Amino acid sequence: MNSSWYEVNDGVMGGLSQSLAEYTDEGDLRFSGIVSFENNGGFASIRNSAGFLQLERSDGIKLRVKGDGKTYQFRVRTSRKFDGVSYKHAFKTMKGEWNELNLKWSDFSATFRGRKVPNAPKLVPGAIEQIGFLIADKQEGAFALMVRGIEALPK
Repeated sequence: MNSSWYEVNDGVMGGLSQSLAEYTDEGDLRFSGIVSFENNGGFASIRNSAGFLQLERSDGIKLRVKGDGKTYQFRVRTSRKFDGVSYKHAFKTMKGEWNELNLKWSDFSATFRGRKVPNAPKLVPGAIEQIGFLIADKQEGAFALMVRGIEALPK
């Protein structure tokens, strides 16, 4: 996994949520923080370049994660821009248990600032520039997601 993760939280619109992306001694990525509803907030996220993945001939993404029982989103973007359409796939974690998830591109949906984009272009795996994780959907409070693996899901 690439180590260049950066946080994008609801502070971009006045919210007070906080997150941190860091690697543990075991080499796992830890995405943690607090989602706050204050000042119309309610989401925390991290992003990275998709350059370390070989997605051109993939059928989706394979994740190995351990969560806290909350629901997260894996997101991809076909642009390097800060804002714009992203494609998301939600997944629920089981508290304290490692899970391997196979997220197929055909199950991702286009979204822009939390709203569905019904006429968005079809997701083309070879065009993916950014990947990320997000927690939102009225899940206030502390959260922690461990990520042990992110790789292309072969066709």
